[in-house]
Amino acid sequence: MSSQTSAARTQTTGQFTFADWNERVLGGRPDGTYPRLARAAVTNAFSGGIEAADTTCEYTIVYVTETTGTFTGMELLEGGVDGRRGTFAVEERGHFDDRGSVHCTFEVVPGSATGELAGLRGTGAFTAEQGKPSVPYTFDYDFG
Repeated sequence: MSSQTSAARTQTTGQFTFADWNERVLGGRPDGTYPRLARAAVTNAFSGGIEAADTTCEYTIVYVTETTGTFTGMELLEGGVDGRRGTFAVEERGHFDDRGSVHCTFEVVPGSATGELAGLRGTGAFTAEQGKPSVPYTFDYDFG
């Protein structure tokens, strides 16, 4: 983990792992071709600048092909950011490509932070590479 401050914003880094992934198909064409709509309930574990042992995350996924598509999601994190404790939610948007890479940006849901994190604002990003057990992230934040 590292943190650096510039112009009232702090950037912190770390990694997370997928602790659980439960996906179900919601709809698609009867012949099994694409596009296909799915939902996934996910539990992640964050370490580094963001510390959250068991997050609650829900994704809605559109598969364009078997290996490509886009997603949106909401994730609730209970733990801390650079030593300050509390809970906050992030909204996520991303896509995945035919090489198995997942590209995502996320933003703190305004007004969602509690405890020592009250007023938290921020944006972040990650790229998950297929076959790698942990995913590095960056998170730029401040307090309003």
